[in-house]
Amino acid sequence: MAARDVLKNLNLFVDGRGYAGQIQNYSPPDLTLSTEDFRGGGMDSAVAIEMGQEPLETSFSLIAYDSDVLALFGVASGANVQLTARGALESFDGTVKPVVHNMRGKITSLSRGEWTPGSPAPLSVTLRLTYFKETHNGTDLHEIDVENMVRIVNGTDRLAAQREALGL
Repeated sequence: MAARDVLKNLNLFVDGRGYAGQIQNYSPPDLTLSTEDFRGGGMDSAVAIEMGQEPLETSFSLIAYDSDVLALFGVASGANVQLTARGALESFDGTVKPVVHNMRGKITSLSRGEWTPGSPAPLSVTLRLTYFKETHNGTDLHEIDVENMVRIVNGTDRLAAQREALGL
């Protein structure tokens, strides 16, 4: 099928407040495994040994200079900012599928950009995440809970055996 699952629109919710009409862009977190090369005796080449994940980070930009978002910088230790990004994927045949990213984390950067008379005052925000869940058309594809050592990929918890071995 031509042109399948094309992102047609998006919305963002920060700490429960919607930003439809104000969200300029959103960068989902990259999911990257951390690896180390290992080459033992009798091996012709090194193999990659998984050593966990790289930190999860996301960012977004608003065209609104929003005081509610600005006030979330530097929240107390143990507190997190809730973030939900929603996308509408549309295929050539008109089928629309929802994609939802639920996240928790801390705002680590606020960039106020360049102010120009007669232009929107941009606000770019970066968060370091402790939780990420991706749901695609009703199916949970990824759920990563860093603090509780959970990494579910397509229904399988990749860290369950490690938690059991550690008595967690």
